[in-house]
Amino acid sequence: MNYRNVFAIITGLSVLFAQPDLRAQEKPVTIKWDETSIVSKTTPTLQVVVNPMLLRNSPIHKGSFGALKELQAKYVRFVPWFPYVKMAVAELKPPTKDQTFWDFSYADPLVEDFMNAAGDHKPVMNFSTIPVWMFKTSKPVVYPDDPNEPFWKYNQGTELRDPTGKEVADYFVRLFSWYTKGGFTDELGKFHKSNYHYKFPYWEVLNEPDLEHRMSPQLYTKLYDAIVTALKKISPQTRFVGISVAHETNPEWFEYFLNPANHKPGVPLEGISYHFYGHPAFSEQPLDYYQYGFFDQADGFLDRVRYIENIRKRLAPHTFTMINEIGNILTNHDHKGIIPNEYWNLSGAMYAYIYLELNKLGIDVAGESQLVGYPTQFPDVSMMNWKNGKPNARFWVLKVIKDNFGPGDKLVNTRSAAPEVSAQAFVTKSGKKLLLINKRNKEIQLQLPAGSEGAVVQTVDVSTGENPAAESRLNGNTITLKPFAVSVVKFK
Repeated sequence: MNYRNVFAIITGLSVLFAQPDLRAQEKPVTIKWDETSIVSKTTPTLQVVVNPMLLRNSPIHKGSFGALKELQAKYVRFVPWFPYVKMAVAELKPPTKDQTFWDFSYADPLVEDFMNAAGDHKPVMNFSTIPVWMFKTSKPVVYPDDPNEPFWKYNQGTELRDPTGKEVADYFVRLFSWYTKGGFTDELGKFHKSNYHYKFPYWEVLNEPDLEHRMSPQLYTKLYDAIVTALKKISPQTRFVGISVAHETNPEWFEYFLNPANHKPGVPLEGISYHFYGHPAFSEQPLDYYQYGFFDQADGFLDRVRYIENIRKRLAPHTFTMINEIGNILTNHDHKGIIPNEYWNLSGAMYAYIYLELNKLGIDVAGESQLVGYPTQFPDVSMMNWKNGKPNARFWVLKVIKDNFGPGDKLVNTRSAAPEVSAQAFVTKSGKKLLLINKRNKEIQLQLPAGSEGAVVQTVDVSTGENPAAESRLNGNTITLKPFAVSVVKFK
């Protein structure tokens, strides 16, 4: 036996197995452009929650509203919210026999700036807070004099002082009229002139009623009917969105509200909404574990969406669905921990993944939460850097999706051999495109179909930071996705 030859063979095999073939690491993506699985109905968008960082004297006011205007998204949700009481509530005291207490001075500049940025892109308005004096409480609720101080205990009481809901409905009619009819007549017959004549194509009735005042589905439905009946009389063209629950885990909300038999005759069931936030399993969990928990929770949420859709299709098949708060919350509204830069990319990738899967389920709107957050106001959901006024990766992910995809696109048969990457090809009005989402904190190589060379790639990943999507061209049929990358490949 020639031992020298045997040694050479063994050595050669050792070298072969010691040096991994990069081509073997490239997981193929297969696309069948002629096999349409569904036509998209889904619009990507966001919500704007009112807080002091959006005021005109804020250092990030210009950057925030400038980013919103540049985005030009449809169905942007605008929510003056209860923690900033004077910005959210227009009548902070009950009327007396000779005086009323209407005050829009805090809300008006915010509405003006929002409507200027939103333009004619069909915003969804939600003045979500009922004046607390309309509820029975053991004593009057005292709120801060400082309009910029958050007050988390405003929503007290569970029983309305007017059980018919008429007092609540009248409040919203006057508020709605202030912004759309040039003013309103108050409880004592005095006219308050505003000169506003905005068009509100959508109005969402309250926000997270399962948390705020702990409403039952029955009480909420009663209030919805009273408010919508009253507002339809002055704005018949406005479409209304109901439910808006924080937790979609209680099927009673959907079974009860979506059943027309539980509403007054003639009350339209035009739209519903609900929310989702991913979160760490425990407060000290490191970032590297988020990547598993966030996407597992997203999959659980998507399963619940499927059940809710079955209820909707059975009871109210013509009702549209807006999932208009999608994001991540690390602890609570006053998270004080350091938020790693990679977190913004991970959260953006999770939004992109949920947006993609909602396309497959026929959901109408996928809204990312929220334009501006900061310490005391959920900093972990912010799409802007509250220190410098620049959009972060969560914003740029939304923009790259919004700029490339929308209703009417055809989703075609797509397979990714990499389980860590969600891949979906679309036939859009502007050509064939592929959305790729890296759900892991590692680089992944993919082998794209033959002929991909020269395709334009737009990417938001850990290297792009607070900058717009980076653009490049493929030199071959291989693409490398950095950790938590969201990429759009535009084929020639």
